Amino acid sequence: MSHEDVEVLVVGAGQAGIAMSEHLSRAGVEHLVVERDRIAERWRSWRWDSLVANGPAWHDCFPGLEFDVDPDAFAGKEQVAEYLVAYAEKFHAPIRTGVEVYSVRRHVNRPGFRVETDEGTIDARYVVAATGPFQRPIIPAVVPQDAGIHQIHSNQYRNPAQLPEGAVLVVGAGSSGVQIADELRRSGREVYLAVGPHDRPPRRYRGRDFCWWLGVLGKWDMAAPPVGAEHVTIAVSGARGGHTVDFRALAATGVTLLGRAGDYEDGVLAIAPDLRANIAAGDANYLSVLDEADAYVLRNGLDLPEEPEAHVIGPDPESLTHPILSLDLKAAGIASIVWATGFALDYSWLQIDPGAFDERGRPIHQRGVSAEPGIYFLGLPWQSRRGSSFLWGVWHDARYIADQIGIQRGYAAYPAATATTQADVTRSVATLAQTGVA
Repeated sequence: MSHEDVEVLVVGAGQAGIAMSEHLSRAGVEHLVVERDRIAERWRSWRWDSLVANGPAWHDCFPGLEFDVDPDAFAGKEQVAEYLVAYAEKFHAPIRTGVEVYSVRRHVNRPGFRVETDEGTIDARYVVAATGPFQRPIIPAVVPQDAGIHQIHSNQYRNPAQLPEGAVLVVGAGSSGVQIADELRRSGREVYLAVGPHDRPPRRYRGRDFCWWLGVLGKWDMAAPPVGAEHVTIAVSGARGGHTVDFRALAATGVTLLGRAGDYEDGVLAIAPDLRANIAAGDANYLSVLDEADAYVLRNGLDLPEEPEAHVIGPDPESLTHPILSLDLKAAGIASIVWATGFALDYSWLQIDPGAFDERGRPIHQRGVSAEPGIYFLGLPWQSRRGSSFLWGVWHDARYIADQIGIQRGYAAYPAATATTQADVTRSVATLAQTGVA
């Protein structure tokens, strides 16, 4: 087993770890990125076969390297993974794959941390947890595993042929749930979709993608979700060239809409009576974006084509006018459940002060700077803004973290500067801080 010393250890070589490595490299900071699998493994093996990015290629990319696809196209999951590999190669990122981190513990009576891995130990002055938000799939303990229903999380779903014959219940109507339900229905399956609270932005409006609209309207820079909307998902799709998610249109194809899934007893799943309210809130969100976009066009005198038909909300399907409040899974022929219910964070390997995490295990931080000095987080949802967990957003958060590490390196260098004047030390700190964002 080996031992080595490094100034900054970055754990994870997905989009967050690669962005972090670029900014540290620019600042001339010695560092190492370790990854237990391949680069961008979550894009490769934690996604279904037909997945594409939810943002167009011109928007969802790092500065300095474009996707090798049409700028308005939506890159497939393998294209995203290969893009990240190419980006890392562009600046010779010091990435070591096949290394699993077991634990990180603070040194006693000296700075830094001891990191235990399956290849040996690493001593690091600073540690960046760049493992992202998709760590532990959540399957609610609702339907027992012995109920005779095939149950998988959306991260295990690959294609319709993977599931046993019969109808499918998809729980969760964010981007993943909606796209999986649509693909299953198009394959000929009978599909039930449980719809919770969601935002439903237009995919395109007046000739511009919603990523552009959220940008010019300042919505990507929202510092926190509205009160009460912390768990609201975004129903948006880049599938089949990109389209606006319309639950009424989805119902017209044969998908049966349900409210949120509740308790399960004797083969019957209780359904919350909240479907109409959830759909109405999504519609209101959709229409509000259109209204803000129209006001922006008028205010700036832009020559963008009008789309009055986009404001028309279609008729309510039967599943909305006569909602199902209990679902007998066997009678409905449901053989499978796909739980598109998100992920929980797992930082059990960070064996640091428990006060650095809240009661749900989420890191306590300010823009990724941990309450535990020397520890940083990157790739978290809403880390600094709405766009933080997106490909382009994490790059900007990484720049800020590199800045903070640069500042701390400057302070750490102070005792060694005894032969210089105070002014020299002050200039040194300032210089290091600037190089962190170079």
